Amino acid sequence: MAGRGKTLLGALVALVASATLAHAQQCGNDSAGFEAWKGQFAQRAASSGIGQRGVTALQGTSYATRTISADRKQGGGFTLTLDQFLERRGGNAIVSRGTQLKRQNADLLARIERVYGVPAGPLMAIWGMETGFGGFLGNENILSAVTTLAYDCRRSEFFSGHLMGALQLVDQGNLDPSAKGAAHGEIGQTQFLPANVVRYGVDGDGDGRIDLINSRADALASTANFLRGHGWRAGAGYQPGEPNFAAIQGWNAASVYQQAIAMLGAQIDAN
Repeated sequence: MAGRGKTLLGALVALVASATLAHAQQCGNDSAGFEAWKGQFAQRAASSGIGQRGVTALQGTSYATRTISADRKQGGGFTLTLDQFLERRGGNAIVSRGTQLKRQNADLLARIERVYGVPAGPLMAIWGMETGFGGFLGNENILSAVTTLAYDCRRSEFFSGHLMGALQLVDQGNLDPSAKGAAHGEIGQTQFLPANVVRYGVDGDGDGRIDLINSRADALASTANFLRGHGWRAGAGYQPGEPNFAAIQGWNAASVYQQAIAMLGAQIDAN
């Protein structure tokens, strides 16, 4: 596997540091100040090393009203039991399809486990739960969604870092400015936020690019690298109370989601 372990860290530290400065800029709760804010952020981005391709892509973004609507609905948390959550998510179907895909991608998954220590089960569970194994990656323009959230006052500082990451990905040719993703700008088959692609994205298929949208090898290898980056230890268990469950907790903050990944992953690994 070419480019094993190679990430896009580059100038990320400087970019994120400059993104925090953008928090001091005038955020907004509607579209009124969006264009002016973009102009200010573009200057920050350029001074932080973002090239013309990234700056031009930023200038082409639009205020994502559906993203804001989805974001406003967040905050209630998960109220379902684990059984209810699995039924709603189609847990049995994920295990069935995940087992089939594990067999079809045996060589790839074996390589990933050798490099990152993560077995197929949790990777298949995450892949299935996030996008139905790549069946639906979202219908929002990724860059517009992240730009809108960086401008919005609710979580401006957090998403400013992800916007800098997205612009870096555009600059490097690893994200098309027209690419579609989830409502909060999550990218690809396992739904990475942009700065996490910069930190953990790897070239799993050896083509010289990191493409989490079109390459399942890149998406799965990057997901394994994320888990390793959150403390995954090869050979250790990943059920609640076992060492690697903490890495799964790093993937999603919701307890029921974490338990679902562990349970479905174990069932897939057992088949």
